[in-house]
Amino acid sequence: MKTIPLKRDLELLYEIGCFRFLQRNWKQFLNADFQNNSEHTFRVIWLALLIAKQENRGNHEKIIKMALVHDMAESRTGDLHYVSREYSSRDEVMGITDVLKNTSLETDLTELWHEYETRKSIEAKIVKDADNLDVDLELQEQEVRGHRLKEFWKDMRQYVYRHLYTGAAKKLFKEIQNSNPHDWHFHARNRYNTGDWRKK
Repeated sequence: MKTIPLKRDLELLYEIGCFRFLQRNWKQFLNADFQNNSEHTFRVIWLALLIAKQENRGNHEKIIKMALVHDMAESRTGDLHYVSREYSSRDEVMGITDVLKNTSLETDLTELWHEYETRKSIEAKIVKDADNLDVDLELQEQEVRGHRLKEFWKDMRQYVYRHLYTGAAKKLFKEIQNSNPHDWHFHARNRYNTGDWRKK
């Protein structure tokens, strides 16, 4: 078995640490509080697991790894939004190759990244659906802060809806549109619902 020098593994860990400083380009349209790449990746993992569970399909370990690596090339290439894509191009293959080169994870994660890009496996389709739905969750969060971009992007998001791969993602998309990002703590065990502020 080939021994991989730990130097590149450590460099990868530091690069992953810097991923939180890489802003998603949607920030230009939304506001300064828009999620960074690490935050986006974290929620994509959870979304993908939920979709896979609802679909009762896909290898969960593979889905988690694929979601972890799906945007990692952007550490080297940066992110592009729907306007900047018309003016710029990126070499994401070179990006992901260089990020993972000579690390212990090079073979496995590079293969998963390429599989994600082809969208041929159910895992790749689930992760792409999760990647798309995270934008809708963010738009809901921005809307409750008073930012109305969701209203202006309605047609564009319907286009995304039509191109979702799984039934579970389409159902989740519809639920997201009328959801309240604050319900999780409004309906949680809290002082008002169950504690000392509860009506007697």
